[in-house]
Amino acid sequence: MGDLPDEIRLKPNKDGSFIRPDSAFRSFVSQEPDSQFPAEKDRYALYLSPGCPWSHRAMIVRSLKKLENIIDLYICSLTMGKDGWFFDDSPEAAKYGVLPKDPLYGLDTLKQLYLKANPNYEGRYTVPVLWDKKTHTMVNNESSDIIRMLYTEFDHLLPEEDRESHKPGRELYPERLRDKIDEINEWVYGTVNNGVYKTGFATSQAAYEENVVKVFKSLDRLEKILDNRPFLLGKTITEADIRLFPTILRFDVGYVPIFMCNLGTIRDHYPNLHLWLRRLYWDNSFRTHGAFRKTSEPWLEKYKTGYANARRRVLGITGPDIVPKGPLVLIHELEEGERLSA
Repeated sequence: MGDLPDEIRLKPNKDGSFIRPDSAFRSFVSQEPDSQFPAEKDRYALYLSPGCPWSHRAMIVRSLKKLENIIDLYICSLTMGKDGWFFDDSPEAAKYGVLPKDPLYGLDTLKQLYLKANPNYEGRYTVPVLWDKKTHTMVNNESSDIIRMLYTEFDHLLPEEDRESHKPGRELYPERLRDKIDEINEWVYGTVNNGVYKTGFATSQAAYEENVVKVFKSLDRLEKILDNRPFLLGKTITEADIRLFPTILRFDVGYVPIFMCNLGTIRDHYPNLHLWLRRLYWDNSFRTHGAFRKTSEPWLEKYKTGYANARRRVLGITGPDIVPKGPLVLIHELEEGERLSA
C-alpha cells in the first residue's frame, strides 16, 4: 500500500463520491518548555506547495504572525508527481521558489520525508507538513492544527505587540467567538473547502450534481453573512476568514473551469464575497501587513496548472494537461471607496 502512487489512494468511492482521508500525524507544538514538541526558534520547518489551498492557510498565518524568522519554509513542486509532491531542480520551478532538493536531508520527494518519519507509513504524502528539525520527525500534517499552533504556541517568541494577547478583540480565535468560528469552519470545510474537490473529483453524474449544488448553496449562505459586515465574524479577521480565503481566491481561476463548479462565479454572482476577497488580498494595513497578497501573488497564475494536473491524475484521464486560458484578470483591484479604513 505504501508504494502505491498518490492518485491511486485518492480514487473515489464506487458511487462516484470523493472522500478525503484523515491526516495521520496529529502531534502538537506547545509553548510549554517540557512538552514533547516545545515551541522554539529555528526548530521547525513548514513543507508545503503554494498551489495547495491547505498549504496556503499555513503560509498566510506564518506571514500574518511574522514567524518568517522563527519557522523555516520549504517549497515543494507546484504540481504532483507519481508519488505526490516533489522537489524540482528545473529553471522554471526555481522561478516560483521551488527547492531543487530537500534542504535538510537531500531528499527528492515528500514521500521520502514521510517514510523518514515512519518507515511503515501507508497513507498519502500531503502538504502542509510541520517538521521538527531537532528530533527529525513529523509533528503534524493537518492544516487546521498547524495554523492554530502558528498563531498560539509561538507567541512568546514574538515582540509583545505582535502577540495574540496584545490584541484584545482582534485575536484570530477570540474566546467569545470560538463557537461561531468552529461552526462556520465545519460547514465551510464540508461544502466549500472540500466541496469543490467532491465536485471536481466526482466520477458519477449524481455525485457531481449533488456536490456542486451544495457548493453554491454554501456560497449563497456566505454571501448573506457578508451582507452587513466586512469579515465573516464582524469587523476583524478571524481564523474563519483565513480558512475560506484560499478556496475563494482559487474559485474563478481553477474550480469553475476545471472542477466544473460552474453555476456561477465569485466576481459576477457574489458581490459581497468578491469584495471580501479583494479587501483581504489587497490589504497592506496593520491588519495583515500584506500577508494574503504576499502568499498568493507569486503563484496565482499557476493555480490552474495544478488543478488540471490533479484532476487528470485522480480521474485517470489520458493525454496532456489542458490548462484553461481564462479568466484574463486573475483578481480585480479595489475601486475607490471599497478599501477599509485603517
